[in-house]
Amino acid sequence: MSEALTTGVLPPWVQRQRSTLLAQRGHAWLLQGPSGLGQYGLALELVRAWLCDAPTEQGACGQCGSCHAIDVHAHADLCLLMPEAMMIEQGWPLGEKAQSDIDDKKRKASKEIRVEAMRDAVEFSQRTSARGRGKAVLVYPAERMNHITANALLKTLEEPPGDVKFVLATGAAHQLLPTIRSRCMGHNMVWPDAVESTAWLAAEGVAPADAQVLLAAAGSRPENALQWARAGRTAQSWSAVPRAVVQGALNVFADWGPAQVVDALQKLCHDLQLVRVGATPRFYAAADLPAAPSLAALSQWAKDLNATARVVEHPFNAGLLLESLVGRAQNALNSRL
Repeated sequence: MSEALTTGVLPPWVQRQRSTLLAQRGHAWLLQGPSGLGQYGLALELVRAWLCDAPTEQGACGQCGSCHAIDVHAHADLCLLMPEAMMIEQGWPLGEKAQSDIDDKKRKASKEIRVEAMRDAVEFSQRTSARGRGKAVLVYPAERMNHITANALLKTLEEPPGDVKFVLATGAAHQLLPTIRSRCMGHNMVWPDAVESTAWLAAEGVAPADAQVLLAAAGSRPENALQWARAGRTAQSWSAVPRAVVQGALNVFADWGPAQVVDALQKLCHDLQLVRVGATPRFYAAADLPAAPSLAALSQWAKDLNATARVVEHPFNAGLLLESLVGRAQNALNSRL
């Protein structure tokens, strides 16, 4: 699941990290850790503070022209590099040619960071600052750069013009080129505890009962839990997943995307493996789980799900894929191996 790009209350653990990083010097940061911990929010906060007309030790003022320009996604000294599909979803403007190609249906919005956008960013970094406060380049999710795109960034990242700063945020740092990682100051995202996470989710309007279950379902990643809550997930709908899979009831996944279904099934398989060896399940309540088949059957199911996860974003027929996933799940759960 991709990280939720929230715009509500900035999580307190992100606020603390913002203050820590702003107190340090460096022209390029790499924010790394599992998705759902606030990488994008922290990256944007760093950019806001770097470009702010009246920054403080705690970050941007939130009132100046620079802060307003970022709020309305129109800052002349900020270059945002995201997959085009994500930029459209979040309301960030695309380059003129990219927007024209998509509008004219010459191609679909990319799910990767395109090399053309990176070349534009390199050219942007060499221009004079429009507001006189320097420039910033934000790359998220950085693992969506392919090798060609990443190589286009390397030289500028190693020897940037004097007034430009970079922040790369990723949920999969191991997928980045070693040469990219070595040119950045690394920061490992902080895991908040359950009390702080549930308090923040409550502040974002998530019911306490839902917050606890969805936080567990998201692997203790609070922004992912919030994303699920905003998509209409509840404690009841998550708890219903194991039984629905056993019964072959596809309607439990009626409004889920294929990647979300695979994620839920991987977590079910993982929890059953834990139960099989006498451990406590992580994502589902023990009372909601069906009887666990053999470890051999679960291992084979896990391999099958991993293979599907690698290609789940391909343009399959969603209905047929869902039927196949649930059918294979039933076979695994009923296996005599």
